[in-house]
Amino acid sequence: MKLTKNWEIKDLLFRLKISRKEAKESKFWLRLLNELNPDQKIISDSLLFEVEELRKILSAIITKTSK
Repeated sequence: MKLTKNWEIKDLLFRLKISRKEAKESKFWLRLLNELNPDQKIISDSLLFEVEELRKILSAIITKTSK
């Protein structure tokens, strides 16, 4: 996907940053649920790992797109 217009890049970055912020918020809630439901630790740990990986991917895309 080649983005040629400056506003398209800015819009993409804006949406990626919102997605990254949502991933951070999801991580917060998953940690809270993890503390409140220790019997579900395996599931919540798996989800915490996935959301952290997603956040890292979004951060990498934002960094490379910003250059």
